[in-house]
Amino acid sequence: MIYSKEVEEMCKVAKGVDHGPAPIPEEGKWVKSKEIKDISGLTHGIGWCAPQQGACKLTLNVKEGVIQEALVETIGCSGMTHSAAMAGEILVGKTILEALNTDLVCDAINTAMRELFLQIVYGRTQSAFSEGGLPIGAGLEDLGKGTRSQVGTIYSTLEKGPRYLELAEGYIVEIGLDKDDQIIGYKYVNMGKMMENIKAGIPAEEAIEKASGQYGRFDEAVKKIDPRKQ
Repeated sequence: MIYSKEVEEMCKVAKGVDHGPAPIPEEGKWVKSKEIKDISGLTHGIGWCAPQQGACKLTLNVKEGVIQEALVETIGCSGMTHSAAMAGEILVGKTILEALNTDLVCDAINTAMRELFLQIVYGRTQSAFSEGGLPIGAGLEDLGKGTRSQVGTIYSTLEKGPRYLELAEGYIVEIGLDKDDQIIGYKYVNMGKMMENIKAGIPAEEAIEKASGQYGRFDEAVKKIDPRKQ
């Protein structure tokens, strides 16, 4: 260790108080973290790129400092989807410090990693008070049936009003309007269920019908329109 001349000439004063780090909640325990291996937890974070044309939701399940599970969800940028594919391979097996200092290909994913790192090391994880934490696979459960991300896509203009394109239930096929041309319901196709039906050998038209549903007062609609064409 190199000391400046001024420090070398100082007399030594004893350090009287040293309580160590404050404990943080981790998987149902209070932990005084001093090293990366002291950190565990599952949490989510959002990142964005500099031009803010796309965003990433990143979910990590960390056990003893090492990323055991990663879910990378992106929206708004086509290139980002391919970056996510690479990040999915890069992240698992790395410590959270390694991952923080690794190029995850896309700025939005890098930013999400930064936000997650802060949550994790400060003890603000989703599993902070879950005894034993969450099992590997908990991130996958977030996707629900059909294993698809939750996506909402709404387009609107002042002149023509809103168009629901995709909501939690799935791909919007039609929106129903009342006599005042206000939306009162919609018909949708759950794309995850549809693809599962097709993979199970069900003919496409039947697969779509089985995966279809409606929401609101769709049956009462005076007019039904295709939100993508009308």
